[in-house]
Amino acid sequence: MMTRLLRLITAAAFPAALALAVPAGMSAQGRPSPATTQAPSAAAAVAQDWAARPSSERTYTVKLDFNRWHDVSELQADMRTLEKAYPKFLKYISLGKSYGGRDIAAMIVNNPDTGPDTAKPAMYIEANIHGNEVQGGEICLYTIWYLMEHYGRIDRITRLVDERAFYIVPTVNPDGRDYFMHGPGGNARSGHVPVDDDNDYLFDEDGPEDLNGNGVIEQIRKYVPGEGTHRKSSADPRILEPVPPGETGDYVLLGLEGIDHDGDGRVGEDGPGGYDPNRNFPADWQPGYVQGGAMDYPLQLPEAKAVSDFLLAHPNVAGLQTYHNSGGMILRSPGAEQIGEYPPQDTMVYDEIGRMGERILPFYRYLVIWSGLYTVHGGVTDWGNDTLGIISLSNELWSSQQYFTSPELKEQQRDPESPIAPRVANYFFNDYLEFGDQLTEWRTFNHPQFGEVEIGGAFKKTFGRVPPRFMNEELCHRNMAFTLYQADEMPRMSIGATKVERLGGGLFKVWVDLVNDKLAPTILAKAAQNAVVPPDLLTLDGKGVEVLSAGWVPSKWRPSVARPIDQKDLKRIIVRNGHPGRTTRTVQYLVKGSGPVTVTYASLKGGSPQKTILLQ
Repeated sequence: MMTRLLRLITAAAFPAALALAVPAGMSAQGRPSPATTQAPSAAAAVAQDWAARPSSERTYTVKLDFNRWHDVSELQADMRTLEKAYPKFLKYISLGKSYGGRDIAAMIVNNPDTGPDTAKPAMYIEANIHGNEVQGGEICLYTIWYLMEHYGRIDRITRLVDERAFYIVPTVNPDGRDYFMHGPGGNARSGHVPVDDDNDYLFDEDGPEDLNGNGVIEQIRKYVPGEGTHRKSSADPRILEPVPPGETGDYVLLGLEGIDHDGDGRVGEDGPGGYDPNRNFPADWQPGYVQGGAMDYPLQLPEAKAVSDFLLAHPNVAGLQTYHNSGGMILRSPGAEQIGEYPPQDTMVYDEIGRMGERILPFYRYLVIWSGLYTVHGGVTDWGNDTLGIISLSNELWSSQQYFTSPELKEQQRDPESPIAPRVANYFFNDYLEFGDQLTEWRTFNHPQFGEVEIGGAFKKTFGRVPPRFMNEELCHRNMAFTLYQADEMPRMSIGATKVERLGGGLFKVWVDLVNDKLAPTILAKAAQNAVVPPDLLTLDGKGVEVLSAGWVPSKWRPSVARPIDQKDLKRIIVRNGHPGRTTRTVQYLVKGSGPVTVTYASLKGGSPQKTILLQ
């Protein structure tokens, strides 16, 4: 499989990368050449216009709301609005269709003046593969908006848009998102491919139902004085707690709101779908008896297949972020202990990104998935890292610790009698910050099967795993900032200083610095082990020029014996393990001939800079 994938990637994309020339008007390092500095760039024009406005008039081109949740049509409409406002930089596409026929919409962010998106290191950002994990969709939309609104105004943003490409997918699971947004709640994590959850040969026949029509899936309890299993808590009468062994309570819990349609004594056990979309990727996929919700075979789900096809078609993707919720975590693979730890060179890269993330994102912890969260087989981060050679991270958005943030309040929470003790903290937050809006009251209801019961006692679907709306813009900005940091540390190859020494007799020594000034290598060590990323390629081309020898030296300024490169064609040097991060390597050529020669370093994930050197 690895060999076939390597051939696919090489044939589909690498020739284009090898053939890439520096865009007109740009130097090998991606800076404007002298000819282009005569006219202001797009970024300079934007900056000049922005600076010229009085502060009271510095309004945004597109005004969007990030203190609420968008359904699928609203997300796509806002994406179209941004595309219309910034047609040069944005291209709206669809990765494919969901099971329900909805577009899996994506935005390509790229500055065509600095080259096509497929020739640049690219950052793939996705969200909402789990239908109820909605806030990642807003982060994706915010990221598109922020990049565009601040291009030409903030230097780092301008540089990122010029040097990188971004592929941004606000909702991988549009069926699940709309079910969460417009349905009453219940299990909205799944996609909507029908599944027989309760093994009765019926599919999706017994899902939760909003019997009282208040838009919330609540609990059902029945009052049975002295015969129940639960009682009202002394900490807060709205909480039902199990009674100790040997005692009886006044209530029995009958499950979630709904009707037992298939007569199995259970309510709401077979709703739409019933699987985990993030267990259907090929890397370390396991069958259902090992990994629940994995479906019958890898990429069975149309949503997972669409993501996989896109990533295979864009091997220039060097970084991946998938937004989930909740818990406040920055997660990296491996997803399962049996996979084994990554090579030290790779873990050093991940660890530096993760430690920086903990500074950018208060309350977030950097963890390995299997040891810090739970075991995951067939997840997209394993697929990205192990099979595609992409630095892949997953942020678990939002932490309930952020309800009460100061050290003093954290200390108060240690007191079990405190009104913000963990057991009652959500009720306090609901009462005094949400003004009671997020919790439903218990009300009498005549159930067609259970008789007179009470329905209620449930927090609304947007409480707990999703931040309060008034706190969401900070979540959007901090997570975007971390992901843009990750994008900025993707590999970026450039050709640095060169040196030419004339030896006589038509012979020249040529030294060329090859520079990767970013944290990530052009090829991860695990990717090199798995042979899933084509080697980098260093070429020297010139009419009538012959390369007699080539080797690596410590520096062009330190005379030393070159470590010879033992390859047949020294005009096309294969660099099998890529170029490390934050490293300059110097190649020394002995060439025969004269005139201009062009040196190109073609890297699938690090770009393909080139530079022309004159031999005279």
